[in-house]
Amino acid sequence: MAANRQFLAFVLTGGFAALCNWLSRMVLSAYMSLEIAIVVAYLIGMTIAYTLSRIFVFQKSGRSVSDEYTRFALVNVVALVQVWLVTIGLADYLLPAIGWTWRPEDIAHAAGVASPVLTSYLGHRYFTFGPQAKKDV
Repeated sequence: MAANRQFLAFVLTGGFAALCNWLSRMVLSAYMSLEIAIVVAYLIGMTIAYTLSRIFVFQKSGRSVSDEYTRFALVNVVALVQVWLVTIGLADYLLPAIGWTWRPEDIAHAAGVASPVLTSYLGHRYFTFGPQAKKDV
């Protein structure tokens, strides 16, 4: 798949997974703190994103599903930190500072979820789903 088309497929499948992340966080926030709900919702979205990326975006890497998922999770740990920092930074500091009162947690979380698109794509393209190196026999 050409890089531009692959990136578009990544954005579309990732967008769907991000929507699932964002909506599940809204439900989870009724039962737990925002800080914890962000992490749980992220794990839900990450699993959806992995499944869709494996099926629709990236070619077979030659690795096992467990190895790919572990690599996917490692890339997403970096993205999770970015999502959490952006969301909490906006919700707790920036939006209150500018007087934003309309659904500040939802707006902050949407911005947070969108923030790691490029870094995640590159990490998954070259690390998670990149071809496994051939072993010398």
